[in-house]
Amino acid sequence: MVQENGKKILIVGHSAKEHALALKFAEYDNIEKIYVAPGNNAIKDVAEIVDIREESTSELLKFVIENNIDLTIASSSIAIKNDIADIFQANGQLIFAPTAESSKFTLNNAFCKKFLYKQHIPTPRFGVFEKLQPAIDHLTSASYPVVIKSEEEINGHDRQACATLNIARTFVEDLFARGENKVIIEEYVYGHEFTLYAITDGYQALPLGVAANYKFMSEGGGGFLTDGVGAYAPDYKISSELIDNIMSNVVQNILRALQRQELAYLGIIGVNGVLKNDGKYTILEFKPFFQDHDCACMLSLIEENLYTLFEACAVGSFADDYENIRTSGLASLSCVVFAQSGDKVISGLDLIEDSQINYFNTVKNNEYLELLTQKGKVMTLTASANTLKRAKIKLYDDISYISFDGKKYRSDIAK
Repeated sequence: MVQENGKKILIVGHSAKEHALALKFAEYDNIEKIYVAPGNNAIKDVAEIVDIREESTSELLKFVIENNIDLTIASSSIAIKNDIADIFQANGQLIFAPTAESSKFTLNNAFCKKFLYKQHIPTPRFGVFEKLQPAIDHLTSASYPVVIKSEEEINGHDRQACATLNIARTFVEDLFARGENKVIIEEYVYGHEFTLYAITDGYQALPLGVAANYKFMSEGGGGFLTDGVGAYAPDYKISSELIDNIMSNVVQNILRALQRQELAYLGIIGVNGVLKNDGKYTILEFKPFFQDHDCACMLSLIEENLYTLFEACAVGSFADDYENIRTSGLASLSCVVFAQSGDKVISGLDLIEDSQINYFNTVKNNEYLELLTQKGKVMTLTASANTLKRAKIKLYDDISYISFDGKKYRSDIAK
């Protein structure tokens, strides 16, 4: 039941994580209206779609003012990069998002690696190259496998794990051919990959939880390296002592470094790392919000009202209002389902009872009202239970109901 003086929110983004956010906010009694810009077709069932692009910050600002929006949440990297936070703050509008300048270490891979090195935060050995020939020379003497990244994320096609010189050379040549200014080459680190998420007002930071990440397309860690195909949380391999260590030596270290530059990072920081076989960790990169493949998984663990939590950060009361973040005690598992081609009819969705579905970009056949695939990521399914084993059973049972030509997913999440 909606309370009087219910709040209006705007979520900026268009993908699965924005769908998950909208569903989460729809659970709260203190939320009157949810807008999502630009959103996608699936989000229409829970929120009003606003036809404004993520980079159109002036149009978004105008919409917020005209519609008396109480809080804007920018989960889109595009919006953050276009400095929506600074523009909104300058115009007196409450927003939960970091500024473009403070979040540069989460958006630019080349800047991130140098930032990590400068702050003495453990990270794989790397090189940043602005021209093709020096990069090829480096690859010739490198130990394999290596990971190669573009300077900024390109629709999930910004990286590749390369086992041989020929594969690495081809990918580097492709990156420079499509106009990349900088290419990062780093050693591949073996171990358990995770993301620790923290929330901060720029001064105090508290952990939200840790997700175990699956980044390779194929079972067993093979195939293409992606930005994420599945996750489970909480990550039982990451101890409370390790969380405290990362919060102190990574997150707080970064916040202090930004403060010295008179910058305050307001929002969520995703610390993407690897727990190595020797028990030590190394940090790969950072994310400016939850990721598409783990957002619903992480949100299922958070007991706090997200509006109250995000608002406290935005208005500056976070340190006074929160000493820790209450969690649900559940275990959650997420898996991304891909389509090898587009315009395939998706069936079996009506049989799913236990899992939450968050869509990327699906389309409806107007004549038959059938849901159709688009090539690539179609949806993320997330199941929660008292145990990880039970969550896994529920998730894969539900995935088995979904049917379309060319369906692909990893069947070994939390194996």
